[in-house]
Amino acid sequence: MRREWEPEELIAAWTLLDGDWDLVGNKTGATRLGFGLLLKFFEQEGRFPRHVGELPKAAVDYVAGQVKVDAALLAEYDWSGRSIERHRAQVRQALGFRERPGRMRTRWPSGWRTTSARWCSPTRGCGRRCWPAAGR
Repeated sequence: MRREWEPEELIAAWTLLDGDWDLVGNKTGATRLGFGLLLKFFEQEGRFPRHVGELPKAAVDYVAGQVKVDAALLAEYDWSGRSIERHRAQVRQALGFRERPGRMRTRWPSGWRTTSARWCSPTRGCGRRCWPAAGR
């Protein structure tokens, strides 16, 4: 993830859209900010940030302004545990992604491609780090 952003690029990449607000709307404080950042980061990178340091400061400030939460509260967001796992699952579901199977199979369900990638969105096609969702 790049560190420097032009204002137009920041707005295009990090603005929460209508569907995003449906996901963010029921959260408050650091959770609201952290979730919004997870969502937008995943949309761009196809993965979740491993730690808060991967998030560009400009993006944190911009999203904080949108969700009306002080950017300093991001330090309170829990980067491990059940909450972030639940948030990751919500992001994947909202964007049409699914986790790959836990263990490799010799026969794949119809529509699956065998790649070394990790995630896939049927609407966005198979690319880096993706697995097609079964039955789509």
